[in-house]
Amino acid sequence: MKKLIIVPGLWGVAASPAVAETEAFFSLKSTEFVVLVAFILFLAALLYLKVPGLLLGLLDKRATRIRGELDEARGLREEAKAILADYERKQKEALALTARIVGTAREEAQAAASQARDDLKLAIARRLAAADERIASTRAAAVRDVRERAVTFAIAAAGDVLARQMTAEAAAASIDAAIGQVEAKLH
Repeated sequence: MKKLIIVPGLWGVAASPAVAETEAFFSLKSTEFVVLVAFILFLAALLYLKVPGLLLGLLDKRATRIRGELDEARGLREEAKAILADYERKQKEALALTARIVGTAREEAQAAASQARDDLKLAIARRLAAADERIASTRAAAVRDVRERAVTFAIAAAGDVLARQMTAEAAAASIDAAIGQVEAKLH
């Protein structure tokens, strides 16, 4: 590194336009010579005080610090990727769970609807059976009522017919015959 700094300084002296003009460049009266000497002394002081090493050390420290920050950033990035993957996995699990819940709810709703349909069919069948029984009962009652009235009318009509056709002697004979039948059955 030291050679790289000194060589350009000497090259500048050798290629200087002042060298081409006059031969008195190496005197203290020459401004360019004094500036060149001061510059060389300045560079020598920097090298003596190990400023390039300090600058390189500072640059190395900064590079190390930047490298550490980059490593930390990479670690944070990997951690963020892991967290993102975890959240995406949890989201997929939540979506799958939601789908299962919705599917189960649909199945239960369909089962409940089917059960309700079956229960409704049974209730309708029971009501129809009850209505049929009521209709049959009402029909039987009406038939019985009509028969009873017909019998009553028939008995009344027969009574009227018998009353017209029957004489007192025939009525007494009929009563005697009925009493005889009752006695025979009781003994």
